[in-house]
Amino acid sequence: MNSTVESDLPATPEPAPPPFSFALLLADVGRFLSFRQPSPALLQHWPESLGFGLAVTWLAGVGRYWDNPRAELWQLAGLGSVAYVLVLSLLLWLLIAPLRPQHWSFRNVLLFVTLTSPPALLYAIPVERFTSMDTAAALNAGFLAVVAVWRLALYAVFLQRVGQLSAFAVVIGTLLPMALIVFTLTVLNLEHVVFDLMSGVRDSERSPNDTAYVVVLVTTVLAFYASPFLLLGYIGGIYHAWLQRH
Repeated sequence: MNSTVESDLPATPEPAPPPFSFALLLADVGRFLSFRQPSPALLQHWPESLGFGLAVTWLAGVGRYWDNPRAELWQLAGLGSVAYVLVLSLLLWLLIAPLRPQHWSFRNVLLFVTLTSPPALLYAIPVERFTSMDTAAALNAGFLAVVAVWRLALYAVFLQRVGQLSAFAVVIGTLLPMALIVFTLTVLNLEHVVFDLMSGVRDSERSPNDTAYVVVLVTTVLAFYASPFLLLGYIGGIYHAWLQRH
């Protein structure tokens, strides 16, 4: 009797999320970037969170190329960075989906990718204005390394916490996209000067980003040789996920 009465009662409505707060959003982004758990408001107000991430992505794109004489108009306008996060999010969403992660949606992946943009604001620091060319090149290479490692670490944590993947799947899911992205960007020669470094660069053509381009080249070579092993691990991870499901 009691069960019948209880089943007829209306379900208790879920409490409404708290109103959007920009200060709370900044606090959540700070927690996210420092590998801590953000509050539920980050997802409850996901349109505002995504808008913030896209705005920072655009600013980072503008800052990345504003003093680069080799940059094209679309790069100076920051459009390349916005397009990049959209394509990257789609790639990660499709590539990791066969590993059967939890809570895996394009919205969540896009939100994650855009919120990793603040570290890229380091690229906007005009170090060549107050240092020598060699020092500026070394600093830009350092910025590239810091941002890349920071983002990869955040991505690995995202796969483990949100996707709830195994340690092996996290390693494969982290390194395989990186290898594919680095190799593809270099083959497309999006930085214009990457392959010129292989044959030498004249002093008149030097820029503070040249050392960073060398880092990209070295990473590309490593990615090329690691790709077959990562692909084998990826296939094994897909098979393991299929076995668990069936």
